[in-house]
Amino acid sequence: MKSYLFDTSVLVAAILEKHPKHEKAFRWLKAASNGKIGFYISSHTLAELYSVLTGMPSSPKISPSQAKLLIEKNTQAARIIDLNEKDYWAVIVLLSDLNLSGGVIYDALSAYAARKAKADHILTFNENDFKRFELKQDIPKTITPFHDIH
Repeated sequence: MKSYLFDTSVLVAAILEKHPKHEKAFRWLKAASNGKIGFYISSHTLAELYSVLTGMPSSPKISPSQAKLLIEKNTQAARIIDLNEKDYWAVIVLLSDLNLSGGVIYDALSAYAARKAKADHILTFNENDFKRFELKQDIPKTITPFHDIH
């Protein structure tokens, strides 16, 4: 069975029915929740998901308690990958070596978690963001939910 680390972009789309990419993302989340594919999430992604859900301009607004329930419901089948201090330093060194700065660190943390989990792929709608460091540190290849489920 192939395994996938789900990026925040896919989880947001899968959770929110009004999202324009909901159908494609939800198909993957359903397969992961049913155990048809390996399902990983970086611990950082949980925080990022909460931030996006509670901070986005939606009507009606998603409350903190609603966001918590949505996250619990949609990630209960996932294996959460924690990063430690050594992992964070490895990501900082990698980005420094590649001369990459700013918010790219959040994608790099997810990519490093995918490596740590030995996931086959990173599932994201932001494929180009991950390709910047895909060939370094044995980071899994990225794919988008537009591909078929394997």
